[in-house]
Amino acid sequence: MSLTESKILRLEEAITTVEDWQRAGQKVVFTNGCFDIVHLGHIDYLEKARALGDRLVLGLNTDASVSRLKGPLRPVVNEYARARLMAALSFIDAVILFDEPTPSQLIEAVKPDILVKGDDYTVETIAGADFVLGKGGEVKTIALVKGYSTTALIEKIKQGYN
Repeated sequence: MSLTESKILRLEEAITTVEDWQRAGQKVVFTNGCFDIVHLGHIDYLEKARALGDRLVLGLNTDASVSRLKGPLRPVVNEYARARLMAALSFIDAVILFDEPTPSQLIEAVKPDILVKGDDYTVETIAGADFVLGKGGEVKTIALVKGYSTTALIEKIKQGYN
């Protein structure tokens, strides 16, 4: 198993790993997303998320859930490739694939100390926020880099190759 594959965890492994980190006094940050075509906005966001704690756990949408959210032509990059790419980033400590409409069940299972999303969300609209706050954790939003989105990138590519 490669280093990047070793960071892609099944739910049971993730629960145990996060518990171990927390027992060691480490703050665990959780975020989630599709991360289809990775761009500067993703990197900036994920680096800032990791800086809020000691470990960063990423919930990654499966291909089926990306299609349900973004449409039948998405994702462009399959879940295995997206998971490996995310796991290759030094500031991501674990990647967990999830297929549910929201990561709420995953968040409740993993029990992070800090839940993070981009500032296109408010604390009230972040899935799992009530659970994390209810157990004494924190919920934060991070300012997104303007002008970067996978959808915009796909449109730019389509315009250039018509």
